[in-house]
Amino acid sequence: MKKQILPLLALRGKMVYPDTSVYFEVSRPKSMAALEQAVNHEQQIFLVNQIDPSIDKTDQEDLYTVGTIAKILQMVKAGQGVLRVFVEGQTRARISSYTEVDGCVKVEVEELPDTGYPETPVEEEAFFRMLEEGAEEFSEKNPGFFAPQLQKAIDERDLRSLVSELASQLPFELGKKQQLLEESDIKQQIQSLLAILTEEVEISIIRNELAEKVKKNVDKNQKDYLLREQQKVIREELGEEDIVSEADEYLEKCEKLKASKEVKDKIKKEIKRYKKMPPIAAESTMTKNYIETMLEMPWNKVSRDSKSLEKAMEILEEDHYGLKKVKERILDYLAVRFLTKKGETPILCLVGPPGTGKTSIARSIARALNKKYVRISLGGVRDEAEIRGHRKTYVGAMPGRIAEGIRQAGVKNPVMLLDEVDKVSSDYKGDTASALLEVLDGEQNINFRDHYLEVPMDLSEVFFIATANDLSPIPKPLLDRMEIIELSSYTENEKFHIAENYLIKKQRKLSGLTKKQVSISEEVVREVIHSYTREAGVRNLERTIGQLMHKAARKIVEGEREVDIKKKSLKELLGPAPFEDEDENLKPQIGVVRGLAWTSVGGDTLSIEVNVMPGKGKMELTGCMGDVMKESAQIGLSYVRSIAEAYGIDSDYFEKHDIHLHIPEGAVPKDGPSAGITMALAILSAITEIPVRGDIAMTGEITLRGKVLPIGGLKEKLLAAKIIGVKEVLVPARNKRNVAELDEEIISGLKITYVEEMNEVIKCALKKESK
Repeated sequence: MKKQILPLLALRGKMVYPDTSVYFEVSRPKSMAALEQAVNHEQQIFLVNQIDPSIDKTDQEDLYTVGTIAKILQMVKAGQGVLRVFVEGQTRARISSYTEVDGCVKVEVEELPDTGYPETPVEEEAFFRMLEEGAEEFSEKNPGFFAPQLQKAIDERDLRSLVSELASQLPFELGKKQQLLEESDIKQQIQSLLAILTEEVEISIIRNELAEKVKKNVDKNQKDYLLREQQKVIREELGEEDIVSEADEYLEKCEKLKASKEVKDKIKKEIKRYKKMPPIAAESTMTKNYIETMLEMPWNKVSRDSKSLEKAMEILEEDHYGLKKVKERILDYLAVRFLTKKGETPILCLVGPPGTGKTSIARSIARALNKKYVRISLGGVRDEAEIRGHRKTYVGAMPGRIAEGIRQAGVKNPVMLLDEVDKVSSDYKGDTASALLEVLDGEQNINFRDHYLEVPMDLSEVFFIATANDLSPIPKPLLDRMEIIELSSYTENEKFHIAENYLIKKQRKLSGLTKKQVSISEEVVREVIHSYTREAGVRNLERTIGQLMHKAARKIVEGEREVDIKKKSLKELLGPAPFEDEDENLKPQIGVVRGLAWTSVGGDTLSIEVNVMPGKGKMELTGCMGDVMKESAQIGLSYVRSIAEAYGIDSDYFEKHDIHLHIPEGAVPKDGPSAGITMALAILSAITEIPVRGDIAMTGEITLRGKVLPIGGLKEKLLAAKIIGVKEVLVPARNKRNVAELDEEIISGLKITYVEEMNEVIKCALKKESK
């Protein structure tokens, strides 16, 4: 194959085939330099296309490898640094090497000979006629297609020229044009070109049909518009009474609307625009929806609140058992609300585990104040437009959830529950929590702007109540705007009274039963609470009572008159109890210590286990621990090493033994510093082989010097300890004030020992009679 070195010129979307002549313009410095060098190479230049025509600066990897060796026939300056070049393609070639010298790219290319040319004149003529017929059919659908060069190739009956001219003239994509250029086999090249011709003819047919339909529709719309205008003039001339248009109806409603001048002016402006629009216009429907939404909004419509604290307390007591401190705080809050008359007091945020009654308390507050109630679920909301609304210019635009909630309530001062406010998140569409800042800020929400409504909306009279399971995910600026009211876990006694007073009645009614038909004894309820539903709230308890009612309903339908559910029949009705008393685990054990944990769904116990074995001083931590908990384990180990001498532990013990600390339920993520003293004691017990009391549990953060620091979630932790039968709980001394706030029911039967130093923990928890 013949090789030669030629200057390279990169083309952008302009394909040059052999035997074709093409004009193109050049302005890039590298291209200018290539043309200058071509003068020294007998006017020859190598033309190759960029893979991406939009790129300005190109490197080797940005170019195809196959191009065309061409001869420059003419160069003309077109002004403003642009050269107009006329070239003739000679032969196909492939780049074998690439060099850049003095701002010009030179390439070594080897020519690519054609193969597979038709073997007989008859075969050549057949291919020629097929291409000619395809070109003529395409020309019928696209007048003006036949360029002089193409007609010349047909007149001269030159197959190669016809293939090149057709490939050059047809309007198909660059990638396919390059494939044709790279194809050496003439027969294969012709077959590909025929397929492209057929496809382009079909595209042209469809395009022409669509153009014809569009033209007919435009003509029809113009005709309809003219007829309507003529009809309007005829009615005016005859003096007939015109039917009241939609726009006039909207204007009447706007005049009656209780709203500010700014809102009314905005609505009137949109009605005026709507009047001028043709009914078939897409914008007409969008404007109509906007006007109707604005007219439905309760701009200045309010409901009259009840201002009786006695009624509020009566309703709260009627709907919820216990929660004394929660009810007191709500009544205090309502008293301030009655005096200030507007929402200048903080927003309420009810925080607690699932099933503790947060949503139902919000509903009770609405009933107590005689307000409309609207619930907005924020769980999983990521788009800021869900709060602020979409611009009305978007297709399918609508108001945000806040404005939509106000519209549903029909008044501007409802109770609005923002459910699961801790579950909002953010993505590339905006930060939802930041959008809520304006909604919940008493200084800003008087002029809250929804993107869809485009006018200020007063939210200052809305009674906002938020709910959350956990405060930690809520951003601090948002948390700062809310008054936190905690609903902690229920005791077993509280759950019993809730079941007796509310749940049994509710589930009996839902199952279509009467009190005479089914009865549940107290011991059954207590057994269900203790052995079947250990939870912070009462959701599973209600569900389980519902299952018992369904079993009873089935028996009633099968013929029994009365059903009395006994404790001994629970196993048959509900299956084996999922929870059992852990008497075995209350025995003293070496290297096993019971810790207490808080979760967003209530308290839990963690048995921390430590094993010691000969090794090289490594510490293994397992049980899906977070970084903070791992650090607590390291601090615990360091503390034990610091007191090793006092317990007769050899100085080189830790270099010759490995320590493995594990927290069961390894699939459940755990984190936090409150297991510090538990881990330290478990390590000490495993090393000294002194058993730890099984009837004791503990919680507290540890420092390197053995100080015991305070923790949170104490009520849930004490309830978890009490459920499994623990007799004594070690609590940081600085949590003493938290214990003083707890009900006697929670701490009765528990010995609470306050500890300040780790040596106090060791003294209380290690078995004294052991070595």
